[in-house]
Amino acid sequence: MEKKLEDLDDLLEKARNCTVCARDLPHLPNPIFSAAKFSKVLIIGQAPGLKAHESGIAFNDASGDRLRGWLSVSKPTFYNPKCISILPMGFCFPGYKNGADAPPRKECAPTWHDAFLLHLKPQITLYVGRYAQQYYLPEYKSLTAAVNATFASHDGHFVIPHPSGRNNRWLAKHPWFEAESLPLLQNHISNALEN
Repeated sequence: MEKKLEDLDDLLEKARNCTVCARDLPHLPNPIFSAAKFSKVLIIGQAPGLKAHESGIAFNDASGDRLRGWLSVSKPTFYNPKCISILPMGFCFPGYKNGADAPPRKECAPTWHDAFLLHLKPQITLYVGRYAQQYYLPEYKSLTAAVNATFASHDGHFVIPHPSGRNNRWLAKHPWFEAESLPLLQNHISNALEN
């Protein structure tokens, strides 16, 4: 017998109250994500940072400012789930490891993503950073290979580096990303949001 599709509102409520990895988090769980049935764009990122954890708002930091600039979208558009859904690999701030944000908890994406993706049918899916790329597009051996291949395919799936300042070296080594790839991505995002 085919399993009945869970109502999106029920799924959102369950995910907001998730405690699957509570004992392994440095703070109380605070799942941060957004989703709406007819979102035009889906961003699959890494995990919220401490500022996002404290404010309850995804990409509420310098990385978010850079990402919105890369996409050429305003804050109101970015935070409107009817335009853009945000589904991190880990919904909660994972703490720190070796002086940087720890990797997303491994329990989160397998627990929640498939259920959400049954509801979300975006025109564009954006995989932000290596964790999202490795999970969804493991056939690419490096982030650079994934960026190149997905931008060449024009199939609505794009890999980009995480907009953190930690990736400034990658950006400096690959100036074509900002010069050539981002204008293409901005055009795709603009067309999707206008439709």
